[in-house]
Amino acid sequence: MIDQQHIYDVVIIGGGPAGLSAAIYAQRALLDTLLLEQEAVGGQVLITSDIDNYPGLPKTDGYSLVNAMHTQATDLGAKIVTLNVEMVTRDEETGLFELKTPEGTILTKTVIAATGATPRHAGFDGEDTFTGHGVSYCATCDGMFYRGKKVFVIGGGNSACEEALFLTRFADKVDVVVRKDHLRAQAAVAKELEENPKVTIRYLTSITGVSGNMMLSSVTLRDNATGEVYTEEYGEGGFGVFVFVGHAPASELLKDLVEVTESGHVIADERMATCTEGLFVAGDLRDKPLRQIITAAADGAIAATSASIYLGHPAE
Repeated sequence: MIDQQHIYDVVIIGGGPAGLSAAIYAQRALLDTLLLEQEAVGGQVLITSDIDNYPGLPKTDGYSLVNAMHTQATDLGAKIVTLNVEMVTRDEETGLFELKTPEGTILTKTVIAATGATPRHAGFDGEDTFTGHGVSYCATCDGMFYRGKKVFVIGGGNSACEEALFLTRFADKVDVVVRKDHLRAQAAVAKELEENPKVTIRYLTSITGVSGNMMLSSVTLRDNATGEVYTEEYGEGGFGVFVFVGHAPASELLKDLVEVTESGHVIADERMATCTEGLFVAGDLRDKPLRQIITAAADGAIAATSASIYLGHPAE
């Protein structure tokens, strides 16, 4: 049951690495803290089977890392509840935030939104089935698992081209699959991609499906000019597919309280503060150049520290 009369110091919305990090730092600052997660604590990281770029933990997986964060936060006293937040408003007279949930309204002095951003899916057959087992949305996270192999990159924008170039450090061959007859990336990035000997750009092409057993073994493509559909075989685990067709930040909940970029990411300063006093953001939700577990955790630490200072608590 929700105590609708209780006023928290901080309520964190979202239980991924950013939210859990914020909970750890908020508890260390002795704030009365509540973390709300609508689904499973951990978010997208839970489906990551291999993580080797988190400092101090060179060989781990998403579940293990999140479980350690979760345990650390609760051991410090953070209250974590599975509950969906339907609306966030701020009372201008009291300065309190009101979070509407199916179990009632929660009152808090500050809010840290860490609701994340979901990679947009390309929509081909087998995409969901093989996510984390050959289909990836993060070259920095998973690129090294394709040393000496072939990878397909879906997308023609700046992110897709930059990620494709990054993947050439590991993969022997990178096929960039572009559904139109041109790249949408900046000229300099496109030129660098076109001139890389490891890269082949397949214009007017779409991936329509992937298949395999535990890992991918074949990919089906369509020539968008002729309509021809064909399948290429690479053997079990012999290739990967990286999807870079944009992210959908979960910023709708805050739409009346924040400023967002054209892509919907929340604009915040270096303290993670938004244009609404007492409202902070952390993780993939906010506009920033690198979206990784470590940057999400850093955002959460900064947001909680900023909330502590805002409430008049000295920072450690």
